Amino acid sequence: MAHERAGQPATAADLEDLAHLVTAYYTVHPDPENASQQVAFGTSGHRGSSLDGAFNEDHILATTQAIVEYRTAQGTTGPLFLGRDTHALSEPAWASALEVLVANGVEVVIDSRDRYTPTPAVSHAILQHNAGPGARADGIVVTPSHNPPRDGGFKYNPPSGGPADSDATSIIAARANELLAAGLAGVKRVSLSSAVAAAGRHDFLAAYIDDLPNVVDLDVVRATGVRIGADPMGGASVDYWGEIAERHELDLTVVNPLVDATWRFMTLDTDGKIRMDCSSPNAMASLIRNREAYDLATGNDADADRHGIVTPDAGLLNPNHYLSVAIDYLFRNRPGWSATSMVGKTVVSSSMIDRVSAGLGRELLEVPVGFKWFVPGLSDGSLGFGGEESAGASFLRRNGSVWTTDKDGIVLALLAAEITAVTEKSPSRYYADLVDRYGDPAYARVDAPATREQKAVLAKLSPEQVGATELAGEPITATLTTAPGNGAALGGLKVTTENAWFAARPSGTEDVYKIYAESFRGPEHLAEVQQAARALVSSVLS
Repeated sequence: MAHERAGQPATAADLEDLAHLVTAYYTVHPDPENASQQVAFGTSGHRGSSLDGAFNEDHILATTQAIVEYRTAQGTTGPLFLGRDTHALSEPAWASALEVLVANGVEVVIDSRDRYTPTPAVSHAILQHNAGPGARADGIVVTPSHNPPRDGGFKYNPPSGGPADSDATSIIAARANELLAAGLAGVKRVSLSSAVAAAGRHDFLAAYIDDLPNVVDLDVVRATGVRIGADPMGGASVDYWGEIAERHELDLTVVNPLVDATWRFMTLDTDGKIRMDCSSPNAMASLIRNREAYDLATGNDADADRHGIVTPDAGLLNPNHYLSVAIDYLFRNRPGWSATSMVGKTVVSSSMIDRVSAGLGRELLEVPVGFKWFVPGLSDGSLGFGGEESAGASFLRRNGSVWTTDKDGIVLALLAAEITAVTEKSPSRYYADLVDRYGDPAYARVDAPATREQKAVLAKLSPEQVGATELAGEPITATLTTAPGNGAALGGLKVTTENAWFAARPSGTEDVYKIYAESFRGPEHLAEVQQAARALVSSVLS
């Protein structure tokens, strides 16, 4: 149930005390025996708040030292590109990491403008460096993505340029927790002034923006005069959108150029919190209300790895809808791509993507949740597009080579402008055409209560434990605990029928499990699927 003030502007009572937040970063020391205060990498790095003892200087010092040791063991001796977003805890954590990296003799490269660095710009820098001769580079991005202002985040990108896989993050987290338990004995560190003086410089912004015409057709966007309103949502893309408009001569207005780590200009998300989620209608309420001022409006989260697409006729597109549009358009309008390049989606993304892929005659690669699963395919060009239902995606350059191997909300936003220019349709009208062709799915995600023990059972299910043969009136066609595309464990369960499916995954932070469900037979049947999913999962867990 939505909070009573969801979609309304934040008030003074909603804002974080930034001085308190940053002070806690330096003064609160985590208990290494408390699981909630240990280093733990989720699908997008370690996240937490300094106020909870979950994201403090000790965590960053230990994690950075662990990354140094890991990259050394892997033979990674090239530069490490270090970026950060606009969260209040990002700059302190960036400074702590820099001190440890330089103390260990790592060649660290920071932004030449001393400004914020979107995740895709770091991925782009790693890949561009590694395309040439010399030692291979990697990177760190200090960001909790779209999380509320009280949180911090820290993620490692290996030489592949994308999110580190679980093999890497498990080693890094284990070593970081050893260092925490040892009182940081073994962590090397120099002063911040020495670290800054020793760091190399890279113009992330220019390198990324000047390369954009190789991935998106900006000539057609310029020629047709598509009016774009781009909202950085107070995040790391704030400098990028103005430069994109100027360098590529686009009719583009930066809707909100402000950076304020309280995010006082935001409207509250569905749960009543400030959250920079560009896929949420409540968080995007201000841009949606102003949608008729532009042919297309876009939003990005704090590190710009997610995208939100707003059209005058439909408001904010459901992320699954836009992924379907982007896939259909790209594979029809990229003659430089291989005829065998595949479509990538996660198991909780819409089956509309399955139908679009079949209509294109393209193979579908269905993987577990996490963008890391798309990295190999995007790297070698075998995957033309990889996308997640949470509004994160990336795709190949126009010539079929790799662009980024991490999510890129900026190019997905610019692609929407290209689609508008080329097809003379908004992405929402384009999706309506797909519905006419393939059907109209109803999709939703809900939560159900579960104990820690029940979540552990759900994460390790086997198909044999599911005895059901029918789901909401249709025969079950597949019961999956591993992904069809690569055989990797789902960490949960997916059940499919001809016209519907559900997936159940345990939450990593709450005593609930998440039920993703979809039906091509309409909202009423979707409700039946959700009810049947709860009953089925409950029977298995009991």
